[in-house]
Amino acid sequence: MSYTLEFADAQQPMDEVVETSGVKLLIDPKASLFLIGTEMDYVEEKLKSGFVFTNPNEKGRCGCGESFHV
Repeated sequence: MSYTLEFADAQQPMDEVVETSGVKLLIDPKASLFLIGTEMDYVEEKLKSGFVFTNPNEKGRCGCGESFHV
């Protein structure tokens, strides 16, 4: 599995909606069970910046950090 962020043209009927700090996230219902308790943050470091996901359901990640399993 991997975390994917995309712009949505429209909200689908079964999407879960999370809204905080003026940001609205639409979550595909097939992903909801795997994301329960997940925290997302934006981090800026000297050599990289981007979104960081802290998911209590993760059991492991690949070496590159792009994918995970539950």
